Amino acid sequence: MEIPSENNLSLMKPTIKKGKEDVIGARKFGCEIGHNRRALSVINQNLNGGGAQPQLHLHCVAANKRVLTQKITAEIGNKKQCFAAEEVKKSNLSNEGHGGWQEQEQEEPIPMFLETSETMLDERDHHMEEVEMEDIFEESVIDIDVSDDGNHLAVVEYVEDLYAHYRRIEGCSLVSPDYMTQQFDINEKMRAILVDWLIEVHHKFDLQPETLFLTVNLIDRFLAKQSVIRKNLQLVGLVGMLLACKYEEVSVPVIDDLIFISDKAYSRSQILEMEKLMLNTLEFNMSLPTPYVFMKRFLKAAQSETKLDQMSFYLIELCLVEYEMLKYPPSFLAAASVYTAQCSLYGVKQWSKTCEWHANYTEDQLWECSRKIVGYHQNAALGRLTGVYRKYNTSKFGYAAKCEPAKFLAEEIIHIVQSNNS
Repeated sequence: MEIPSENNLSLMKPTIKKGKEDVIGARKFGCEIGHNRRALSVINQNLNGGGAQPQLHLHCVAANKRVLTQKITAEIGNKKQCFAAEEVKKSNLSNEGHGGWQEQEQEEPIPMFLETSETMLDERDHHMEEVEMEDIFEESVIDIDVSDDGNHLAVVEYVEDLYAHYRRIEGCSLVSPDYMTQQFDINEKMRAILVDWLIEVHHKFDLQPETLFLTVNLIDRFLAKQSVIRKNLQLVGLVGMLLACKYEEVSVPVIDDLIFISDKAYSRSQILEMEKLMLNTLEFNMSLPTPYVFMKRFLKAAQSETKLDQMSFYLIELCLVEYEMLKYPPSFLAAASVYTAQCSLYGVKQWSKTCEWHANYTEDQLWECSRKIVGYHQNAALGRLTGVYRKYNTSKFGYAAKCEPAKFLAEEIIHIVQSNNS
């Protein structure tokens, strides 16, 4: 079956059954109060630890802060009581010596230096409590592999090395985001039709998720190096899926199956000839990281459940169809999809420190790509390319396609643009 022209954007559908010190100055007192000089100097020494400088250096350790605060407060309280008792005693002796009237007792005001010291200590206590609460609620990075210590298949010992290697070589799987300008007979719309159809074929054959991502990667890398005429574009798609199946699947579809789903548009010899051409063009290099490997890691960092898994893969498969998303590295596209899925499911921005640590992308970096994904999500059921929507609008995938898009991500840029214009 021939790939239709640009004016007639349709492809033959598969005919199989659809199913997140301080320093407190303690004042130095003495000269302004005559009779109390000795008592005040004692207090001053206690406050300053016997040193010449009237400063108390606070340590950051919570336990030391608590002990020091309680000790100083207790000493000041004892000195206050001694000071008050001494003043009352002196007053009584003075009145008895005159032998006359006794002045009505009034409440002795707290000396300013004691009042100031207590206020400063109270403020310090309050500040330290706030710091401690911030430390308690400060988000930390979670060890996402601790639960797999006994799982040999999780290769916890060198899983970080694996993903560091993936990061180093993921650039090799990238293609020029404008490679279609080198093609004379096909364009990005035809590519979108092909990928949308292959997603449906992949679903009907019940293949592994890895197979789909590798299929699209092989097709783009081949088309970036080899010119293809329009009628052979579907053949490239079929052979790309065949090669991906041989690499990822246990049970590989036979060539007759590929001939059948193409409505016998290609012969066995044509498929085998294209297979050799693709492998030679790609230099048999098929071991490159696709978005799938990063998706699995980032979803684990997000401590995802089934709904988040399904939503994330729904969004990233929508991105596979879009030619403009080729400019993003696989890891970036995976991180943006997980972030957008979290925003869609929970209705708020959500990108934890653990996700940021493992993805190595901040929320601000992902925002622009995420906004585009929201746009694809909004239009997924519209137009003629609805293969991904129909796939995820089934019970097998928890009807993820029915989830409302995170519109607030798309609307945020509108407010920014309007505020900049005003």
